Amino acid sequence: MIVHSSPYLCLFYPVTAGLQGTALGSDEEEIVLIVFVLIDPDSNKVVNVLQYVVKPRTADINENILSEQCLSEAKLTEAAVKAAEPLETVLAKFESYVRTFVQSGDRPRGMIFVTDGQLPLRQCLHPEACSKNIQLSEFYESFYDLRKEFSSFYHAAEEMHSIRAMVEYLGMLPNPDLEPIEFQAEDVRNMLNLVLRLIADGHKFNQLEVITVRLEPGICSKNEEVDSNCVVRARGLPWQSSDQDIAKFFRGLNVAKGGVALCLSPQGRRNGEALVRFVNQEHRDMAMKRHKHHINNRYIEVYKASGDDFVNVAGGSNNEAQAFLSKGGQVIIRMRGLPYDCTARQVLEFFDSGNNPCSVLDGEEGVLFVKKPDGRATGDAFVLFAQEDDATAALGKHRELIGTRYIELFRSTTAEVQQVLNRSMDPKTYEQQQPLIAQIPQVPLLPQHIITSGTRKDCIRLRGLLYEALVEHILEFLGEHAKNIVFQGVHMVYNAQGQPSGEAFIQMDSEQSAFLAAQQRHNRYMVFGKKQRYIEVFQCSGEDMNLVLTGGIPAQKVLTSPGAVLAPPYGAAAAFPYVQQAQAASLMPAGNAAPLTPRAAAPAAFGFPPIFYWPYPSPPVSPTSYYAGVPPPPPHQAAPTLVIMNGLPLSATQSDVLNFFHNFPEVRG
Repeated sequence: MIVHSSPYLCLFYPVTAGLQGTALGSDEEEIVLIVFVLIDPDSNKVVNVLQYVVKPRTADINENILSEQCLSEAKLTEAAVKAAEPLETVLAKFESYVRTFVQSGDRPRGMIFVTDGQLPLRQCLHPEACSKNIQLSEFYESFYDLRKEFSSFYHAAEEMHSIRAMVEYLGMLPNPDLEPIEFQAEDVRNMLNLVLRLIADGHKFNQLEVITVRLEPGICSKNEEVDSNCVVRARGLPWQSSDQDIAKFFRGLNVAKGGVALCLSPQGRRNGEALVRFVNQEHRDMAMKRHKHHINNRYIEVYKASGDDFVNVAGGSNNEAQAFLSKGGQVIIRMRGLPYDCTARQVLEFFDSGNNPCSVLDGEEGVLFVKKPDGRATGDAFVLFAQEDDATAALGKHRELIGTRYIELFRSTTAEVQQVLNRSMDPKTYEQQQPLIAQIPQVPLLPQHIITSGTRKDCIRLRGLLYEALVEHILEFLGEHAKNIVFQGVHMVYNAQGQPSGEAFIQMDSEQSAFLAAQQRHNRYMVFGKKQRYIEVFQCSGEDMNLVLTGGIPAQKVLTSPGAVLAPPYGAAAAFPYVQQAQAASLMPAGNAAPLTPRAAAPAAFGFPPIFYWPYPSPPVSPTSYYAGVPPPPPHQAAPTLVIMNGLPLSATQSDVLNFFHNFPEVRG
């Protein structure tokens, strides 16, 4: 009687519609072929060969989807791929086969995959299955890397980068026993021959690779040393992304415990960046190949980062935060907008009430209030939950009430807890800050109604401008086409730091004028002293221009600005820029410019005009001077207190605001 002690080995060989080999999975192309070969290591025989053609979700009946590399790698046709079954069906069929013939019967046995390197599972199957919300079976979470097993057993001096390299290293000849088998990818035959040779030579597969599919919590201290070869920076993330969402983007790669650190802006908001720490350099290098892969419709940029970068964001020295995070909760929820006198008991009751209650880990010990250095509350708190399933129930209470205040809830991370606690205890955080607009000197703003809209392509976009370029230099560059610029039609684009971005939009008097300007001035040189640079000129619509100039937010007709209305303190008015009409084409020179006027009328009782803050990128500008401001109030009159309201409906009017404060006689309209 034969005693089966070894699990089956199963070759896993995928082919995508795009790049193959060392670039497999780097282009996000979908799988179009999977070959499974089941091997009994005890008898060193092939048990079964299963080959599945897979239909991509993006397959178009009228377009070719297979690359030349794919066609040379596998015996596939466009028609066969388009008529095939989708990935989820193929995986379900194979799982059914495994349950029936491998894991059941008189002598059930396990099964472990063998792959040609790390890419087939880590960079190919796992990311695609995650993006398609396909739940993979547990046997996809471990495998043997044939290249590593080969190099270890045969003590190969050079690294094996392909199946062909391993075959040539051993000088192997074709195996006549495998000739009758028709493989749809010829490399599978060589791969199978290599595995059978290893078993025949006495090799025992023992270097098991494990794929971590869940991000585990962990704490990083300020004194911890992090290997710079293991860290990347991801940019362009959706602002609502959690650490688990970012780990899903890197699905298939092993992120270190607590290895996702969301970066916060100086205002404490997430800025769309994260630092990610992997278990080793091999995984970091694979992560770099996901540069410009997508989360939904957003492409994510991935760059190398240093260990110090990670520690600066994720590291903490706050003992209270360390004790809180060491409790081992799987889920951290950030609460914002709490009453200042809120207690831990009220937080527990908040989550334990309603139709879908959830329990906080360790009761009151699982609630951490964020406080200022003097002990006063900030209205923020972090709450721990034991299981991942608690996250949905907890976040379902978003905007429910404690007392009369609605509470905002967000999925948080260990790194965010560290950052927020570190900042809350830093006295500099609460020093009087200049309004953000003050950081952008000499950037007068154009009223919203001056920015055009519509789909007519009567605008041009200039890219690659010298940073020293002014409106007059643009007019000189356009030459005879400058006479076709409309009144107030030159719009420079500035970045969030108030520096020129190297771009400008020009409104022309017709689509024909825009077409001729783009055609005749594209890639021509702009000369500025000894500097010269060729400028890209594109024809575009007012709608295109409007989206860029307003930070991607479609203009609302009822608004005069896409930003919030702010007001400076007394005596600071001269430090803030105000609207000046852009000079273009036939406009008067700057020396004869009309006096500046505020962008909107200010309440007379307050005695100062409002300031408008625009999101990145900044609005069109033609900077020359400042608004002069108004004198402060008389000594016997107290300066008014400024209140900033967030979250107003877009249709809210001044009367609506005054009605909201009708019980406060101090508010003057």
